[in-house]
Amino acid sequence: MWGLIWYPMRLFEAAGMSVVWVTLVMYLTAAVISLPSLWRYRGRWHELPVELLWLMLIAGITNLTFLVALIEGDVMRVMLLFFLSPVWTILIGRWWLGEQLSQRAVMLMLLAMAGTVMMLWHPDFGLPWPRGLGDWLGLIAGLCFSINNVLSRKLAAVPMPLKISAVFWGVVLIATLVLIWQSIEFPVVSTSVWFWSVFCGLIILTMTVSVLYGLARMPVYRSAVIILFELVVAAFAAWLLIGEVMSVREWIGGSLIFAAAYGVAILDRRASAARRNSV
Repeated sequence: MWGLIWYPMRLFEAAGMSVVWVTLVMYLTAAVISLPSLWRYRGRWHELPVELLWLMLIAGITNLTFLVALIEGDVMRVMLLFFLSPVWTILIGRWWLGEQLSQRAVMLMLLAMAGTVMMLWHPDFGLPWPRGLGDWLGLIAGLCFSINNVLSRKLAAVPMPLKISAVFWGVVLIATLVLIWQSIEFPVVSTSVWFWSVFCGLIILTMTVSVLYGLARMPVYRSAVIILFELVVAAFAAWLLIGEVMSVREWIGGSLIFAAAYGVAILDRRASAARRNSV
């Protein structure tokens, strides 16, 4: 689903509804549906840690920048740059949670950086610098997603429905602020466009709950590898639906990023095995 979400976003843009407005409608739909779960835990609201507020804000930035990046940039470049997130997670986990940064982790980080340089280098620029808004937003989305993951670890004791609701309302808040800041006009579109944007909100709800449900019930290393399937889906869909083709250099750079993300998952598996053996 996440490997295909960019396509309806482009259809909405073509129909006259900007991606920020679509994001607001989709996540507002999901947020309203989550209200009963939020209300069920009203007796624990005063116990919630302040980090949940940060999770809400970072999740809002992550989702909005990711969806906008998929409109502004090439689908596979954005996807691959977004999947630098496992590397950022290593660095943030080391700084914030005090997790040890092994020599292998450093090597994988350098491998991912090499892939990024290959992807971002452009003959006209001469330097490996993002060449457009889509590249920048893809990098920012990946970084924020890593912060989101670390915050989720810190908030393990918070009930899942509360975290899900926080994510939805966080996106609603950030999208609203962007609409006000950019003075984006109210979309004048047909009723069917509004209907499909609400329907996509139900899909977003399904996607988010499915991911969080799966992550809570399998080892992190396994889920990290499975989520990488999103890249395969995105590549095939971009080729089939819009004829988007990446250059050989970009494929090599993307392969390095993919290898680094897979390597991070392997390190996590070994660390999990070591913790089990020590118990």
